[in-house]
Amino acid sequence: MIAVSSRAILPICLERWREMGAAEKRVQRRITGEHTLHRGVAGVECQPAWPLGFESVRTASNCPTMSNGNVPVDLVTDDLEAPRAGNGASRAGFEWQEVKQGRHPGDRYVRITREGNVGAAAAPPQNRVIHGEHADSRGSLGKSVHAVRRALLGRPIPTERESHERLSKLKALAVFASDNISSSAYATEEIMRILVLAGIGALAWTLPLTLVIILVLVVVVMSYQQTLRAYPSGGGSYIVASDNLGSLAGLIAAAALMIDYVLTVSVSIAAGVAAVTSIFPRLFTLRVEIAVGFVILLALGNLRGIRESGSIFAAPTYVYLFAIFGLLGYGLLRYALGTLPTYTATASAVPGTGVETLGLLLILRAFSSGAVALTGVEAVSNGIPAFKPPESHNARVVLIVMGTLFGTLFLGMSFLVTHIGIVPDPTEKETVLNQLAVSLVGQGSPYHYLVQFSTALILVLAANTAFADFPRLASILGSDRFLPRQLQYRGDRLAFDTGIIFLAVVASVLVVVFHGSVTALIPLYTVGVFIAFSLSQSGMVRHWWKLRADDHLWWVRALFNGFGALATMVVAVVVGIAKFALGAWLVLLLIPIFVILMVLIHRHYTTLTKELQAEPGEEILSRALIPTVVVPISRLDRPGLTAVNFAQSLSSDITIVHIVENQAEAEEFRSQWNAFGFAVPLVIVESPYRRLIGPLLEFIDEIDEHDPQRPITVILAEFVPRHWWENILHNLTAWRL
Repeated sequence: MIAVSSRAILPICLERWREMGAAEKRVQRRITGEHTLHRGVAGVECQPAWPLGFESVRTASNCPTMSNGNVPVDLVTDDLEAPRAGNGASRAGFEWQEVKQGRHPGDRYVRITREGNVGAAAAPPQNRVIHGEHADSRGSLGKSVHAVRRALLGRPIPTERESHERLSKLKALAVFASDNISSSAYATEEIMRILVLAGIGALAWTLPLTLVIILVLVVVVMSYQQTLRAYPSGGGSYIVASDNLGSLAGLIAAAALMIDYVLTVSVSIAAGVAAVTSIFPRLFTLRVEIAVGFVILLALGNLRGIRESGSIFAAPTYVYLFAIFGLLGYGLLRYALGTLPTYTATASAVPGTGVETLGLLLILRAFSSGAVALTGVEAVSNGIPAFKPPESHNARVVLIVMGTLFGTLFLGMSFLVTHIGIVPDPTEKETVLNQLAVSLVGQGSPYHYLVQFSTALILVLAANTAFADFPRLASILGSDRFLPRQLQYRGDRLAFDTGIIFLAVVASVLVVVFHGSVTALIPLYTVGVFIAFSLSQSGMVRHWWKLRADDHLWWVRALFNGFGALATMVVAVVVGIAKFALGAWLVLLLIPIFVILMVLIHRHYTTLTKELQAEPGEEILSRALIPTVVVPISRLDRPGLTAVNFAQSLSSDITIVHIVENQAEAEEFRSQWNAFGFAVPLVIVESPYRRLIGPLLEFIDEIDEHDPQRPITVILAEFVPRHWWENILHNLTAWRL
């Protein structure tokens, strides 16, 4: 081992980039920010380097040895031809070392990273990389908060690792398809709950309506295949509608989708809790509290980043698929063998005669309730940037697999419950899926518990689709200045933290307001998503029309998307009419309100940009103005006097402000001030109502009104306690100001 003392000159091997023979060792070159990493290799000429300025360097004895007996080290420099300084050069900036492991056992070398001015002739770098991972962890309180945050959310992820946070097709299916797949657990039940109002005989319409909904699903999936091809970098309804139909259409689609994402969380969580209370009826009275707890857990999982949330939530999705396909397969086998059990409905489950007539309106209501199954198709097109390359291809595969899985589950569920004769429980204490599982495998059997627990998990985790897409859509709207800019920024784990937290809060409020009832929330659902579907597909028709000169098959693609737009538009109208009185009116009212709000936000940002924007060469101020410095002080101690001295270094126009409650305090403070002999004016403001911030702000406003062009600088002397708990012993006036 070799130790080099501070300010010694170490021979560093600088590579002369040229072709090297097969016998020579490979040259490594990496770029770190604005720096180039050079590794010494045998057979390459070495030159003496400038002073390193570190206390010691350790190198392994088996590193390549130069002709002079020294060993090479890795050195991060600003340039290959960096200047060398003599022994008298001083070090400025940052410099650290790290032992790196080579390719072979025992092959280690030291990586010396240097930033700033090394040597007299070295210029400081213009671009710096400062990690700042622990910058907000100063003090015992900050360290405690950082430790809790690290335990809940994990280590921060640097931006350059974003590509590693993308999803494979296996994980993406769990993240983006869980909403659509989980709808199979309650879509059949929602159709039956409407039909049974006309009597048990009306339940025969369950299977035909299921087939119609699956047909619409096929149209939507195939139409979105076109969208994914046309927009390989992401083609959500907002982007497609904005590009082809205008900004207003895009905002309508965005508003409808964001409302639908909030409802997705509420409905999915409520349905998951319903599956739990079907097994444990005693928990029914706590379903609201349990639902809110699930929302919080999902938010924490998504704050850890999309890849990790995919890893956490993937297993329940595939367990659910295994359990339900097994249950349906067993049921279909018993149907083929003629051994299907018969279901005897309880008296409370059979409605009285003449509750409603089986007419067109009731059938349309049942269809609109079952159409909830189509939610989640949009999620894949919105989430294309989260896929691993090739993004568009992987998204199309996931979309087809998702549609196939859901269609199979939905059809099998409706087929079996119709032939067994299951009637939905009007109290909502037992789900239709639970009744099906009990009929086929028995109450309390291991497989029964597997079905119910996996259903509860998939329904809860279906909300993860909304947590993946809502923040991403909100981020796009934020970057386009239609929503607050805070929504476009990502947190430590590359997740859109603000959007995730906002979604969790609003969804929790909905769960509480509607008492965690799936049936109460369903009427608000689906109308928004079909509005977005129809706008997106209409936009695609316009997209192909604009490309008609370059694509001779444009009319085929436009016809396909046109059929999709027509189908989804019809469904949107049907759902809106059938559910209008039941709650859809609220969504139809919120969409234009939300659009107006986004337009007003955009107008604010546009106006602000025009007022603040500066052009090169523009004269900001006609003359250089000396700032007016205001120094509020509470007492003449060292922090206060330090603030006064600092103010004198900034300007000659200084005003010291002290706020008192009465004249006696004013005279006492003025006498203390005069004792120090400062040649700086002191203004004492009397506050008879014992207020601090209000009188101080009024005083600053008076100065500003006297000379609006002159900048005002306020200097606050802040006392920082040694321990966090000591903050409660002080007024923290500077922090309040």
